[in-house]
Amino acid sequence: MNIYVGNLPFATTDEDLKQIFAEYGEVQKARVIIDRESGRSRGFGFVEMSDNAARKAISTLNETEYDGKQLTVNEARDKSNGAVGYGNRRRSW
Repeated sequence: MNIYVGNLPFATTDEDLKQIFAEYGEVQKARVIIDRESGRSRGFGFVEMSDNAARKAISTLNETEYDGKQLTVNEARDKSNGAVGYGNRRRSW
């Protein structure tokens, strides 16, 4: 399952994100999203885990505090469901 993690402190690294979720099961992948232009964190990321571990992590970590910020943790939505995100826009210049 792919998990969305929002409201991350800007200093959070991929390894930090992996460690937060490792307590709930094996983390297959953990990635903090970085802004291409500034090179800074965009304040959110994604974690991939087995379904059972992911459900446990979501129910436990959602709305908990990490490094002074309240995390938003839920199942990531599939891009193919008609949602157009920031990264899908085409630039005309």
